Amino acid sequence: MPDKKNAQKNTSKKCGFISIIGAPNAGKSTLINSFTGQKISIVTPKAQTTRNRIRGIRIYEDTQMIFVDTPGIFRIKGRLDNQLNRSIVQMAKTSFEGTDFIILLIDAQKDITEDDREVIELLKNEKTKKLLVLNKVDIIDKSRLLELSQKLNELLQFETVFMISALKGKGVEDILRYLAKELPEGPYLYPEDEISDFPARLMAADVTRERLFINLHDEIPYNTMVETETYKEDARGIRINQSIYVISETHKKMLIGTKGSVIKKVGEESRRQLTKMLGKKVHLFLHVKVRDKWMENKENYHISGLEFFS
Repeated sequence: MPDKKNAQKNTSKKCGFISIIGAPNAGKSTLINSFTGQKISIVTPKAQTTRNRIRGIRIYEDTQMIFVDTPGIFRIKGRLDNQLNRSIVQMAKTSFEGTDFIILLIDAQKDITEDDREVIELLKNEKTKKLLVLNKVDIIDKSRLLELSQKLNELLQFETVFMISALKGKGVEDILRYLAKELPEGPYLYPEDEISDFPARLMAADVTRERLFINLHDEIPYNTMVETETYKEDARGIRINQSIYVISETHKKMLIGTKGSVIKKVGEESRRQLTKMLGKKVHLFLHVKVRDKWMENKENYHISGLEFFS
C-alpha cells in the first residue's frame, strides 16, 4: 500500500483509503464495482465468494479514493470451521487498519443478523471514522429503514447514514460526494487512469472462480482453488493457463461435467469476461487437478494472494 506520509505534499488534491466491511452477501463487491464504474471484484448470488482484499480506485472531483473490498466476516462454527475460512475472516478483520474511513455495509432486507453483530463488535474499539450504509433499500418501507438505522446507531457510533441500492447505483454518488468533502488533502497515490492495484494474474483467477460459483452448486466451489500458472501477453492477445484444484476425484468429475460440458462452459464465460475486462483477446486454458489437502498448505494461500492465519 503506498505511503501517504512519504508522498510529496500537494494541497490542491485529496486522497484517502476507505475500507468496505460487512457480513457475507451484504453487497460489498457490487458496491466497489459501482464506486469504480467497472467490474474489478467478483459478484455471485452466493455468500463468501470474495477471498482477497481488492483495492478499487476512483477519482471524484479532486479526490482520489482507494476502496478496499474485503471478504465477508462471519462467525465460524460447524462445517465452516476450516483453515481457509479462518484465514479469510482474519484477513478481513485486519483490512481497515490505516484507512481514513470504514463503510459498514448492511443488507437492509434482513434484520440485524448474527454476522452483522460480529462485525459491529469488532468495530467497537476502532477509532477510524465509520459510515453506515444500508444496501438493497429499493423495496423496503421507509419507516422500517429508519427503525433499522436507529437500532444500528444504538450499537455503534457512525458519522452519518446512507441508504442505497449498490446494484442500481442509487445513492452511491451521495457517498462519493461526502468522501470528497471529508478525506484529507494529499497527492494522488496511483496513476489517474488506474482503477485497481489487484494483480492481473489474481484477477484472472478470480474471474474463473466466479464462473465456478455461478455454474456449480453446494460446497464444490468453496473447496476449489484457481491458480494462474502462466500469463503471457503479446501481439495476438493474452494467453492464460490456469489450474483448478479440487479436493476429490468426485468433485473433479462434477466440475468437468458430462463430455466436458461444465468446464467448457466455465472456460467460455471466463474468456468472454476477461476479454471485456482486459480489452484484449484472451486465450484461456483450464486444467482440473485433485489436491485433497490444498487448504492446509501455506504456500497455496500465497499463490492465491491470501494470508495464512493459523
